[in-house]
Amino acid sequence: MSPESACAKSTDCQQFSNLLGSVYRKGNLIYTDDGTCLLSPVGNRVTVFDLINNKSHTLPFAHRTNVARIALHPRGQLLLTIDEGGQAILSHFQRRIVLYRFSLRDKENRSISALAFSPSGTHFAVAIGRKIEVWRTPSTPGSHESAENEDEDGGLEFAPFVRYRQYVSHYDSVQSIEWSSDSRFFLSASKDLTARIWSLDPEEGFTPTTLAGHRTAVYAAWFSNDQETIWTISKDGALFRWQYLPPPDVDLEMVTEDDERWRISERHYFFQDQANLTTAAFHAPSNLLVTGFSNGLFMLHELPSFSEIHKLSISASKIDTVSINKSGEWLAFGSSALGQLLVWEWQSESYILKQQGHFDSLNALTYSPSGDRVITCADDGKIKVWDTASGFCIVTFTEHTSGVTACEFARRGNVLFTASLDGSVRAFDLIRYRCFRTFTAPKRLSFSSIAVDPAGDVVAAGSLDDFDIHIWSVQTGQLLDQLSGHEGPVASLAFAPNGSSLVSGSWDRTVRIWSVFARTQTSEPLQLQADVLCVAVRPDSRQIAVSTLDGQLTFWSMSEGTQEGGTDGRRDVSGGRKVSDRRTAANVAGTKNFNTITYSADGSVVLAGGNSKYICLYAVETAVLLHKYTVSVNLSLEGTQEFLNSRLLTEAGPQALPDEVGENSDLEDRLDKSLPGSKRGDAAQRKTAPAVRVPGVAFSPTGRAFCAASTEGLLIYSVDSGVQFDPFDLDVDVTPESTLKTLAQRQWLKALVMAFRLNHPKLITRVYRAVPTSDIGLVVRDLPRVYLDRLLRHVAKEVDTSPHMELNFLWLESLLRQHGSVLKEKPGEFAEVVRMVQRAVGRIQGEVMRVADGNARTVDYFLGQPRVGGTGLQQKKLTDGHSTNDAEIGDEDEDEEMVGGADEWVGLE
Repeated sequence: MSPESACAKSTDCQQFSNLLGSVYRKGNLIYTDDGTCLLSPVGNRVTVFDLINNKSHTLPFAHRTNVARIALHPRGQLLLTIDEGGQAILSHFQRRIVLYRFSLRDKENRSISALAFSPSGTHFAVAIGRKIEVWRTPSTPGSHESAENEDEDGGLEFAPFVRYRQYVSHYDSVQSIEWSSDSRFFLSASKDLTARIWSLDPEEGFTPTTLAGHRTAVYAAWFSNDQETIWTISKDGALFRWQYLPPPDVDLEMVTEDDERWRISERHYFFQDQANLTTAAFHAPSNLLVTGFSNGLFMLHELPSFSEIHKLSISASKIDTVSINKSGEWLAFGSSALGQLLVWEWQSESYILKQQGHFDSLNALTYSPSGDRVITCADDGKIKVWDTASGFCIVTFTEHTSGVTACEFARRGNVLFTASLDGSVRAFDLIRYRCFRTFTAPKRLSFSSIAVDPAGDVVAAGSLDDFDIHIWSVQTGQLLDQLSGHEGPVASLAFAPNGSSLVSGSWDRTVRIWSVFARTQTSEPLQLQADVLCVAVRPDSRQIAVSTLDGQLTFWSMSEGTQEGGTDGRRDVSGGRKVSDRRTAANVAGTKNFNTITYSADGSVVLAGGNSKYICLYAVETAVLLHKYTVSVNLSLEGTQEFLNSRLLTEAGPQALPDEVGENSDLEDRLDKSLPGSKRGDAAQRKTAPAVRVPGVAFSPTGRAFCAASTEGLLIYSVDSGVQFDPFDLDVDVTPESTLKTLAQRQWLKALVMAFRLNHPKLITRVYRAVPTSDIGLVVRDLPRVYLDRLLRHVAKEVDTSPHMELNFLWLESLLRQHGSVLKEKPGEFAEVVRMVQRAVGRIQGEVMRVADGNARTVDYFLGQPRVGGTGLQQKKLTDGHSTNDAEIGDEDEDEEMVGGADEWVGLE
C-alpha cells in the first residue's frame, strides 16, 4: 500500500466531532423533557449541554444560515430547527440524523420569530412575520398516530409536514406563541401592541379574541396552569393579568354570557430605569415569572401576588433569551453580545453551568501534551482552556491587556506560554492556574509568534514591528539574547523537537535555522520565492515545512538545507467569494495561501489552513492532497459562497454591501440610536458579516483527532466521532417475557442487551449469570459500545456483592482484554466506572491476600511442630484400647512407614 493510500484510509473517516469556543450566538434556548440537557443554537449548528454528566456535544448537521429558532417534540425524539432564511431541518434527537428538510420561507422573505410544538405533539405553530402557520408533525415510532398509520405489512409510514391552518390578523411581527395544556388553543404576542387567542380547530361559541391595552410591543403571553388566567408582558415592563370577567360597573345579577369577556384584572410594572425588557419566561405549575432586561439584570417574581423573589445582574450586556426546565428549578440565560450561557438554580442560588466563549476572532490554538486539553487565544485578550472530553471551558486567563496572537505548550510539564500585542510574553501554570512569569523586551513590541524549546528552559518570540528574535530564560525571566539576521518581520517560529535548533520564517523570503545553544550562534538561511507565512518542524527533527505567500508548500531537509519536495496549494485552498469581491472565487488573491501548517504525530501528513473555508491534508512523501475539509457552509459568513446571486446585484453594487464612503454613506443608519432622531450612537457597532478563515490548526498527540480555530469557533474532527448505534432503539417489543424467551433460546447477547434496555437489575443479573463461561468472550466481543459502561458497572457491583468470584473475574478479564483500548482512549467518559472496578478488585485482592497470608502462617505453624506426638485424633486412636483393634490400625510396618512408628506416636508410654 502506498503512503498516500494509507494516509487516505486513516483520515477519510475523520469527521466533524464537536464545536468548542462558542456556547451561544442567537435564538432561543430549550430544555429536554427531563430537564437534564440544554439545547443552545451556536451559529448554524445546535450544541447539547448535558448538565448532569457535565458533557456537551454538537449535532453533526448544519444549516446554511444562522439558526433562529429551535423546538423539541414533547416525546423528546424529534428536533425542529429553523434558520434565518426559513429553511427547516427535522432531525432525530437521539440518533443525531436528519430526517427531513423543508422550507418555510414566504414570498416576502420574512424571518421566523417564534416556534412551538403543541403539548400533544401532533402540531407545531410557527410565526413568519405577522403570519402564523400551524403544521402537522410526522408520527414517531411507537406513538398512537404511527399505530393508526401502519400499512398492511405492519410498517411505519413517514409523512412529511402538511400545513394545517394559517392565521393572519396581526399587523406586525409575532414575537411569541404559547399553547394551552390541552392543545386546543394558543396565544400569540405581537409588536402591534396586542395579544390574540386562537383555536386550533373551530370551537362552538369561540371567536378569536384580541387582548389590547399595552403601550409598547407585547413580548409574550402565557396561560395559567388552570387556563383561567392569561398573562401578557410588554417591552416597557408592564405585566397585565387577564381574566374572563363581566363589566366592572354592571350588577352581577344582570350579567349575561354575552357580557363576559377577557378583561384586565391587574396591572404590574417593573420600573427599570434606562432599561427595556428583552426576554421573559413563565412556569405555569409554580407560577414563576422570569424576566431579563437590556442592562443584564434579571428578576424572579411569584404570580399572581407579583412578589419579588430574586434580583440579580449576571451580564454586562442585555439578556437575549431565558428558559425554564420542566421542574421549574433551573433557569437558562443566553447573551449574544458576549457569547454567555448561564444555568442558575434559583432555590440554592448557585450556578449549574457558567460558560462564555470568545466574543472576538480566534488567533491560535494548541493541544496539551496529554491531548485532553485545547488552549485557544483570541483578539479579546483572553486565553481559554477547553476540556476535549466534556467540551467545557475549565479556566480563563485574562492577564493580557490586548489581543493574544500565539500560544505554545512546553513538552515537559504543565506550562503554557502566550504572546500578545500588549508587548509581553507570559507563562501560565496549568496546575495552580496562575501566571508565574512575564517576559518583556527592552522596547515596546507587539509579539506575533512564539516558540518553546522541548525542555521548557528557553522561550523565543518574534514580532512584526522588529526584525530580531528575543530569547528569554524561563527560570529567571531575563532576556538572554536577541538574534539578528532577518531583514523583515518575523512571521513564525518553531523549535526542533530534539532541541538542537530554532527555525524562523520571515517576510524577507528566508527561513533561518539557528543553533541557539551552540557557542557561536550561527544561522543558515534558506531562500524562498515569496514571503514566509508559517514554518513547522517534523516530529523527528529532520524536515521543515514552509508556507509562503504565493501558495507554495515546500519541504526542506534540516541537516542538508535542501528542498525535498513541494506542492502548489493555490487551487486547493482557494474557495469562497465575498460580497465585495470583484473576481470569482477561483481568482481571489487573498485566499490562495496557507497561514498555518502542522505535522501529524508520525510526520506522514501535513494539515494546512488559511483565509478560506477549506482545510487541506497533504501527504508529506508524495505531496498529494489527501482530503479537503469544508469548515463552514454558513451563508451568514463572508467567503462561504462560490458564486454570488446576480439578483442581489444592483447598479450601485451588491445589496449587502453598505455605503461607507462618499456623500451617500449610510454610517448613521448603522448606528445604534437609543432615541428617535438621535445623531449619536455606537460607531464601533458592526453589521457587516465576518469572513470565514482558519487561523490555526493542530493535531492531537494521540493522532485520533485534529482541531481547527475558525470564525465559528473551535472545530474538532475525530476518527471516533458519531453516535454509538443501539440496535434496539427502534424495537417496541422489548419486555421481560420476551427477554426470558430469548434467554431460553440461548441468544445470550440479545438477551443481555434487552435486559439493559429494560433497566431491570434482577433481570440483568439473571441473564448475566446464565451466560456459559465458554461464551463470555464471544458476548463481550460483539457487545455494542453503547452498553460497555453499563456492563462494566454491573460487573463491578457483582464483584462487590455476589460470591461468584471466578465468574465475575472471567467477565472482567474479557472486557478489559477486548475493550481496554476504548477505556484508555476515552478516560473522561469511563473514569467513574473504571474507578468502581478498581475499588471492587482491590477489595477482593485484599480479602484474598488476607486469607492467603493466614493459610501461609497456618502451614508454617504445622511445619514448625515436632513430628513426635502427632495429632490428637491419631493419639486417641492409638491409646483407646477398647475401640481400636489390629484391623483398624492396620499393618504395623505400614504404620511405622507412614507415621514413623508406634513408639513415637504413643509418646514412650
